[in-house]
Amino acid sequence: MGLQILIATNGYSGSQPSIEYGTWLAGLLDGTVTLLGVDEHPQPAHREFCADAVRVLEAHKVENSLEIRAGDAEAVIPRKSQEADYITVVGPLGRSHLHRLLMGRSIRHLMADISGPIVYVPKSRLPLKKLLICIGGLGYEMTVENLALQLGSAAKAEVVLLHVVPPLELDYPTARIMRSEWDHLVETNTPVGRSLRKALDIAQGMGLKTRVLGRQGNIVEEILDEVRSGDYDLLCMGSPYSTNALRQLYATNVTADIAQVVDIPLITARYKKD
Repeated sequence: MGLQILIATNGYSGSQPSIEYGTWLAGLLDGTVTLLGVDEHPQPAHREFCADAVRVLEAHKVENSLEIRAGDAEAVIPRKSQEADYITVVGPLGRSHLHRLLMGRSIRHLMADISGPIVYVPKSRLPLKKLLICIGGLGYEMTVENLALQLGSAAKAEVVLLHVVPPLELDYPTARIMRSEWDHLVETNTPVGRSLRKALDIAQGMGLKTRVLGRQGNIVEEILDEVRSGDYDLLCMGSPYSTNALRQLYATNVTADIAQVVDIPLITARYKKD
């Protein structure tokens, strides 16, 4: 069976870009689509929204099936995502400010509960001409990096590999190198340097126009500044849920922080050894 894409919506109008993007993704990678309509408040408008989405898929000749399930989207979408090896495409769910204040952003819950790759689409950016892959150096990004390079190759997009060196207070050899060589870490024998070289070799081996970029400062702020200034169409980041449960207790979820405010599509995936 080929690539399986799960496009999930609760009928909120702001999720329309995710339907457009999931349709494009399926066409690009020759995938099939399961359209999941989460019926949180049963009403005819929701069914019509899903019917319109099916018409979009069929107009682009994408093989698809529609499934309607009742319940809260934050619970229904992860359960459905576990039923197959899906790439889950989802947009904003239209929660109120009070709901977000009390329960947190929906994307955080989805990232915590969906083990497969997630494509979060607050706004659609097509065609894909330039993508940004964030390299952390600890290996969390390897799965999303592979997926991103597949997309880049299929779309013939330019690739930028970014590493941000955060403020380092500890004084040890690798930290000193990263502080002084932050703008050309790819040339160093550090874990980050080796990760960057490996990603660069793979991307260039696929014939992709690729360059490495270094920044220094607060990780979230620097990534967002690069997204704003670099005119990117897609952001690709690893997931801290790739790590063990203990690390999750104290590791900052940079990807979730970025997803809450970014205005371009974002792909994230947990690291898997295979």
